[in-house]
Amino acid sequence: MALRDFLERFRPAGAPGAAAVRGVPADRVAERAAELEPLLAVLSATEQEAERIRADARAEAARLRAEATRRAEELLHRARTEAAALRAESIAQARATADDDSQVEAAVRDAVSMVDALARARMPDLVHQAEDWARRVLDADRTVTGGS
Repeated sequence: MALRDFLERFRPAGAPGAAAVRGVPADRVAERAAELEPLLAVLSATEQEAERIRADARAEAARLRAEATRRAEELLHRARTEAAALRAESIAQARATADDDSQVEAAVRDAVSMVDALARARMPDLVHQAEDWARRVLDADRTVTGGS
């Protein structure tokens, strides 16, 4: 018997039904399992490695979130502190400006009062001078025109 003829006996045969070439019935499930077992064993190790990588990534993500939360809280605290300081500084500047404005207003009021007092003090003399001048002009006009 030739080797080919011997091996032909083990050739997979089809499902029961119409007559086919002689051989051993094919066990497709066993064939697939035998063919896939080494690949699945390799994939199992790869799957475990992938799960380890995912677990490491989850741990790193949690660490990064915690760090980001801590930094955000720190920045928020610092911003609130700086905002309070800036608010206090702004209030102080506004008050100083208001004080300066009050001082300017007081100085203006004082100057107005001084000018007003000076005007009141000089007014009678100025009125008297204006009257004298007006009389002289009128007298000169009467003299020139020969009027009454």
